[in-house]
Amino acid sequence: MTKQALFDDIADDADWLTDLAEQLWANPELSLQEHDSAAALQNALREEGFTVESGVAGIDTAFVARYGDSDPVVGTMGEFDALPGMSQQAKAEREPVEEGAPGHGCGHNLFGIGSLAGAIAVKRAIERGDCEGSVVYLGTPAEEVGAGKVYMIQAGAFEAVDAVITWHPDWYNAPNECSTLAMDAFDVRFSGESAHAAKSPEAGRSALDGVQLLGTGIEYMREHVPDPVRIHYVVTEGGEAANVVPEEAAMGVMVRAPGRAAVERVSDRVRDAAEGAALMSGTDADVTQTTGMYGVLPNGTLADSIRENMDAAEFPLSEEQAAFAADLKATLDDPSYESVPPAHRDEAAEAAMFTDPIDAPDAGETAAYSTDSGDVSWNAPLGRFRAATWPVGTPLHSWQAVAAGKELGTAGMLFAGQVVAGSLYDLLTDEALLAEARAEYERRKGDREYESPLPPDADPYELAER
Repeated sequence: MTKQALFDDIADDADWLTDLAEQLWANPELSLQEHDSAAALQNALREEGFTVESGVAGIDTAFVARYGDSDPVVGTMGEFDALPGMSQQAKAEREPVEEGAPGHGCGHNLFGIGSLAGAIAVKRAIERGDCEGSVVYLGTPAEEVGAGKVYMIQAGAFEAVDAVITWHPDWYNAPNECSTLAMDAFDVRFSGESAHAAKSPEAGRSALDGVQLLGTGIEYMREHVPDPVRIHYVVTEGGEAANVVPEEAAMGVMVRAPGRAAVERVSDRVRDAAEGAALMSGTDADVTQTTGMYGVLPNGTLADSIRENMDAAEFPLSEEQAAFAADLKATLDDPSYESVPPAHRDEAAEAAMFTDPIDAPDAGETAAYSTDSGDVSWNAPLGRFRAATWPVGTPLHSWQAVAAGKELGTAGMLFAGQVVAGSLYDLLTDEALLAEARAEYERRKGDREYESPLPPDADPYELAER
């Protein structure tokens, strides 16, 4: 069998795959609330003969679908949560479907279906006898609040998977070979004593003072951490009336660094600063870790395989989609093309959709974002890539990305499905490739052991409410 049979399967299924992606787009659901989206994906997998385990890791919308009962076991992942406040119609002007409602500003409706297409194509290849092994689709919710995959790893969902291929919507087609920032996030709540702020301030102990003192401590801390470290915070609760000493106040804090060890060192200092702020303000501080993740272990072996499959796959962009892409690109103010190498920037700037695959533009770098895919990469060899679902220069989490996600982005989604299918098929049919990917994984990991960054008794629903 040639890979064209895999790609033909996806082309034959393009209509219902596109309909399903548009269904998710029209019903955007927030993290841990993706009930309809998860059900739609599971139903499609069951109809194809996959065995589906729902409610993985105690998360209603997390699931693992498997076809086959032999080794090797290859997997792909699908995300399907939306972003708050990103509602937008599929048109080239800012116009929400419903003001303040969610929207797929990160393209996860496309992400989930593209991976689905690849998994189903590989399943059919196994069914035909074109290859041997098993294929797994991991439905990974709550990426936008972080750590959905971390909980699934804690529950053992990735233990039997030999390698994983995943992707993400963007405006260009390229493998990823970068690492990312490890991260911890905390909810810090101060409790004090309320009082009349003018008549009896001495009777009060301001929880807001605790929050402000912690913020001041973090600002002074910045001078004494390595340059790559990033600390962000926001006041999430600070009282309701100026003449009442706040009894309760809260702050959200995030710590990022290129490695887990560095994150944990700085996180310990944030905890110490919270205790100090509580002592100074005469309040009590409760520090709860709400999420945590590792940086990605890149895998050049899988990146090279992905790049070869990009050259083999077809990008099914219609004239209507290309025209809409041009209209949508015209709404971007001063778009940046710096995420692709200089040699490609002029070409990208002149195009509405940049569909020619390029080599990994991020090899050897540490990208300035965090992803719970990083934890997956510490548990199995992980290949990652970007696929062009938006007009050139479109930033993630923009209304233009939402607008593109209904009809325009499905071309890149189908392309991504082919690349996922081809890359998984290679792993099932080429023992040397899988062995090389595993050897690189072991080499990069070295003697460092993965330990979940979350407490063993952490409740994703409880933490998400904080």
